Amino acid sequence: MKIKCLAIDDEPLAKKQIGSYIEKTPFLENMALCGSAFEAMEYLANNVIDLMFVDINMPDLNGMDFVKSLVEKPQIIFTTAYSEFAMDGFKVDALDYILKPISYAVFLKAATKAKTWFELNQKQADTVKTTTDSIFVKSEYKLIRILLSEIKYIESSNEYIQIHLINDESITTLIRLKVIEEQLPKDKFMRVHRSFIVNLDKVKVIERNRIIFDRNIYIPVGDQYKDIFQAFIDKTFLI
Repeated sequence: MKIKCLAIDDEPLAKKQIGSYIEKTPFLENMALCGSAFEAMEYLANNVIDLMFVDINMPDLNGMDFVKSLVEKPQIIFTTAYSEFAMDGFKVDALDYILKPISYAVFLKAATKAKTWFELNQKQADTVKTTTDSIFVKSEYKLIRILLSEIKYIESSNEYIQIHLINDESITTLIRLKVIEEQLPKDKFMRVHRSFIVNLDKVKVIERNRIIFDRNIYIPVGDQYKDIFQAFIDKTFLI
C-alpha cells in the first residue's frame, strides 16, 4: 500500500523540497503539490488523499484554519518555521509537526510515523465486520454482533470507543472512531463531533447545538460538523 500524499506550501522551494522527499520515500505517492489552501481545496473536491503535509504560515488562509475547515480530512503533518504552533497542531489531531528547515531524516521519521498509523488503522478495520443490519466488533476476547438499530451513539476515548445502545448498555472495543465511521452506513450514522457519532434515527431533541438523548446525555455538535448536521435537520425536521 502506498500512502497518497498532497503537500501545501506557498514557498516554491519548500513545496518542491517536500515533493522530492515524498517521491524518494518508497511507501509514499506524490499526488499533488499546491501553493495555497484554496488550490488544495479544489484538488480535494475531486480527489481522495490519505496524508497532507501542510505549511501553517500561508497568506489569505493559513494551514491551521484550512485544516479546521475540512469536514472530511486526511491525516495531517504540519510543516512550519514557527514552533509556537505545535500545540495547536495536535489540537486538530495532526499526526506530527516538523520544523523548517526540514532534513530528509526528519521528514522520513514523520512519514514513518504516518505509515505506522495507517497500518494500525488497517488492522483495526479488519477487526470490524458489517452486514446490512449489524456490525461485529471484538470486545473482551469475544466477537459481538450489534444490530445497527440498537446503537444510540458511539463515543471515542483515546484508542477505544464505547458503543452506547438503546437499552443503556455499552460495549467497549479497541478501535479508532474513524475506522468504525467508515464501516457504518452514511445515511444512518453521522459524525457530529471529533469524539462522537450518532445514529440519526435516534435523534429526537436538539438544543443549542447539542443532541439530547436524555437528561444526562448531551452530545455536542462540533463547529466543523455544524453545516452537514444542519443539512440533516433541514431535510428531516419541519421547522
